[in-house]
Amino acid sequence: MTHILYIEASPRKERSASIEIAQAALAAWQAADSSLTVDTLDLWSVELPELDQLALEAKYAGLAGIPLTEAQDAAWAQIRALAARFLAADTLVLAVPLWNFSIPYKLKQLIDVVSQKDILFTFDERGFGGLLHGRTALLICARGLDYAPSANTPAGTYDFQKPYIETWLRFIGISDIRAVVMEKTLFGPDVDQKARDSARAHAIAEVKQLRGAGNGGHVLEA
Repeated sequence: MTHILYIEASPRKERSASIEIAQAALAAWQAADSSLTVDTLDLWSVELPELDQLALEAKYAGLAGIPLTEAQDAAWAQIRALAARFLAADTLVLAVPLWNFSIPYKLKQLIDVVSQKDILFTFDERGFGGLLHGRTALLICARGLDYAPSANTPAGTYDFQKPYIETWLRFIGISDIRAVVMEKTLFGPDVDQKARDSARAHAIAEVKQLRGAGNGGHVLEA
C-alpha cells in the first residue's frame, strides 16, 4: 500500500493548471492501485501554524536543550503534528504555480514551519541530513510564461520556483524527484491547452515510473 501527501499551493482550484495535472496524475495512480491513500493538504483551507515568538522560543529552547514551557510545548506540538504528515508519506505530490518568479507565500510558510531540526532534518559537525530518505516526490510546476533555460529571453534566469522546491526536497532527504513543468499558460487558450495536455501525459508517465520505485523501505504495489 502506498500513502501520498498531496500539497495544493494554488487558490485557483478548478482553474489551476498545476492542480489539474496533479489530480490527473493521482487519478491515474488510483486507477492502477486501489490501495493507494492520499492525504490532501490544501494550503488555502487550513490554518498553518505560525512561526511566531512562542514557536521560535520553543525552537531555540529545544536547540539549547532547555525544557519547554507548557505554552512552548503546545506551539511546537502543532508543528510536529503537521510534519508528521510528511513522515507518514511514501511520496509527496506538489502542485505549485509560479508567483513572482518563486512560489506562493502559503507554500513558503509551510516549508518554513516544518523544516525544523529533528523533525524533517538534522545536523551535526558533519553537516545536514534529511530525514525523509526513501521517499519520492512528483513536482508539478505551472508558469504563465516561458522560463526554460533555452528561452531566448532573460526569463530563463528568473526561475526560483522549480530549483527552490527541488533543493528543499533534497535537503529533507528526498533524492528521487520527478518534475513536470508546463509553461506559456498565458499565451492564449490553444497554447494553454497544449501545455496542459503535454504536462498531463508527462505526469502520468512519471506515475508509472514511481509505482515501481522503492519508498520508505518497501516497494509500491500494483
